[in-house]
Amino acid sequence: MVPITALWMPIAVSAVLVFAASSLAHMVLPYHRGDYDKLPDEDGLLEALRAQKAGAGNYVAPHCVTPEERSSREVKAKLARGPLAFVTVIPSLAIGKQLVSWFVYCLVVGVFVAYLTGRTAAPGTDYLAVFRLAGTTAFLAYAGGTASESIWMGRKWSTTAKNVLDSLAYALLTAGAFGWLWPS
Repeated sequence: MVPITALWMPIAVSAVLVFAASSLAHMVLPYHRGDYDKLPDEDGLLEALRAQKAGAGNYVAPHCVTPEERSSREVKAKLARGPLAFVTVIPSLAIGKQLVSWFVYCLVVGVFVAYLTGRTAAPGTDYLAVFRLAGTTAFLAYAGGTASESIWMGRKWSTTAKNVLDSLAYALLTAGAFGWLWPS
């Protein structure tokens, strides 16, 4: 058993590696550029959202909360007629805050990887055993929720596949950091 406090270096190194890799994947490499489509009247939609004074949050239209609302004739007609929309509204781009939040998330993943790996692998465990355990844990953390966005929110499966591929890269980097820096 290895305490989390002994694993601060692989936690930090893996977070930095994943942060750098995700920055490269999303800001430099072109394969994520097609993840979102442009609406035919983007300006009109943005103006409509401003006029609605929609605050930051997640919205669905048509909106219905209770089973009674979902079974009403009016909502059934709206659902049958389509479209159904899931909209995330943020007030403006706050890239600094979002990057800090992503880095903190990478650290949190590292802590959970350290916890699980540290509870199952002893000091001196060989590189490949630590790599497999840390990598599997990291992959589950980074990729675990991506498919649900395609299943429930209509995200393109190609985008989910790219996110899973990114998650695999992040898991391999995390696994490498933990295997390399594992206490002897």
